[in-house]
Amino acid sequence: MLEKICQLARDAGDAIMQVYDGAQPMNVTSKADDSPVTAADLAAHDVIMQGLKTISPDLPVLSEEDPPAWAIRQQWQRYWLVDPLDGTKEFIKRNGEFTVNIALIDQGKPVMGVVYAPALGVLYSAAEGKAWKEEAGQTTRIHVLDARPPLVVVSRSHADNDPELKEYLTQLGEHQTTAIGSSLKFCLVAEGKAQLYPRFGPTNIWDTGAGHAVALAAGAHVHDWQGRTLDYTPRESFLNPGFRVSLF
Repeated sequence: MLEKICQLARDAGDAIMQVYDGAQPMNVTSKADDSPVTAADLAAHDVIMQGLKTISPDLPVLSEEDPPAWAIRQQWQRYWLVDPLDGTKEFIKRNGEFTVNIALIDQGKPVMGVVYAPALGVLYSAAEGKAWKEEAGQTTRIHVLDARPPLVVVSRSHADNDPELKEYLTQLGEHQTTAIGSSLKFCLVAEGKAQLYPRFGPTNIWDTGAGHAVALAAGAHVHDWQGRTLDYTPRESFLNPGFRVSLF
């Protein structure tokens, strides 16, 4: 199952790169919440929806680009959680820091996840408590890694306008920071390149499900600021609380 989902993410990434490389028009528009959406988001969504119908026809899908109504979702116990193109702002900026996110949620927990960055040629995956990174044809197991001072990874698009984050970093003590887009922040912690990802600004569940799965399988913890594990049990709102991805 995991390899099928990895291949599906690659196929969606190919559709995204058709737009990114200019073979198809980008067609940027805005959603009701003013977030951008492009032809690449929609093309990747179509690829993933068709693929999941073939791979697991009985499992429902929650995709950012076509989220089912609450009345339909409220009884779901096991479902696919998809962001066809996470980091649309980074995609529009053409900095390569965007991903395809596919997660399997079971009883509120992300039990399988794939994060694919097509422009960077990097794929992260997780299942059954193990996490991997695939790059340049090589697949390796990944684990969190402690380091002092810790490297803190922050959002490229939101960090400059986040006073809570600035206050938190001021009180953190000695540390270094790096900024990157999309769910790659989870993956940097998972592979041991960073030790902490604090998030105060808004995210939706499809932004975090796949990265959460990878980080969890690599040994990280993903908790809200009250210490509770980030939860994906169906609820009416798609918004996450603030959270942190950390080693402890």
